[in-house]
Amino acid sequence: MYDTGKVLAGLGIFIAFITFPIWFSLAFGDADYRPNPQAPKDESSCIESKEYMKAWHMDLLNDWRNAVVRDGQRIYVSTDGKKHPMSLSLNCMKCHRNKEKFCDQCHNYIGVDPFCWDCHVEPEGE
Repeated sequence: MYDTGKVLAGLGIFIAFITFPIWFSLAFGDADYRPNPQAPKDESSCIESKEYMKAWHMDLLNDWRNAVVRDGQRIYVSTDGKKHPMSLSLNCMKCHRNKEKFCDQCHNYIGVDPFCWDCHVEPEGE
């Protein structure tokens, strides 16, 4: 047990090295960053609630794509009974015109690269 000092020093260095990203970001970084997408002026025109769209828009858009391409269905009936065209261009991008300030805020934060723009024309902004 003559190496107790070396072992404790080694453990201390190891713990400091492993926890470095945590305490460094808390002390110097922006650890509490959350995206703040630019909301449209009239949120009441959205097809579903804000909470629903935040959580499930990707599933909704995939379902729309499948319904339009595979089944030829082009009208979506929302939970409030209103009918909307199943179209990213004719529906969503009427209000969400700025891809950089709306879509990219959350997609970049989460690290996803959706393939919407492989087929659709990117909105030009306002």
